[in-house]
Amino acid sequence: MSGLDWPTGFERTPESERERNRSFEATLGATTSELATEMDRMGVDHWRGEIANAHTKSNGLPLHNATPDDPGFVLRWTDDEQFAVACDDSPRLRDNVRYVLKWVNETRMRSQRPVQTGDSEFAAARLPPADDDAVAGTATSQPAHEVLGVAPDAPENVVESAARARKAETHPDSGGDSDEFQRVVEAEEVMLDE
Repeated sequence: MSGLDWPTGFERTPESERERNRSFEATLGATTSELATEMDRMGVDHWRGEIANAHTKSNGLPLHNATPDDPGFVLRWTDDEQFAVACDDSPRLRDNVRYVLKWVNETRMRSQRPVQTGDSEFAAARLPPADDDAVAGTATSQPAHEVLGVAPDAPENVVESAARARKAETHPDSGGDSDEFQRVVEAEEVMLDE
């Protein structure tokens, strides 16, 4: 149906059954900003959004004017385990991202209540172990320093220089592969965050 890597075992909503949500007032830009804030509040280091085209920010969240043919949205993160939340219930990307934001917010808020349950609040989003390669936008488990071709303890200026060169090689506007370009961007972020 699209280039969107929909999580294994998650059912897709048939296009004819997608319904607009008329109660959401926020723009796509405001929604993605709120979602990034929610992920920061959760303390998740490695997370990534995904839509069906490359019109995204470095974290995979759609740009404010993204209009992919497939309006589905997937949010993946790793926090000792792998998680994914996906929505394609609306024909509008903004609404699907907003539904994911609302779910993450509501679930995170439950974790602040003095109630004990048999599992974590995010258990419903936990992916099976076989889905290792699909987490946080990494199609491979290659370490960040190997993606950039630097030593694991390379200084910041070396990381930045190597990343700049690799981004120039892999940039889609220069005939490079968008997935490889994204791996380079993420590898740079990982190396600079350490």
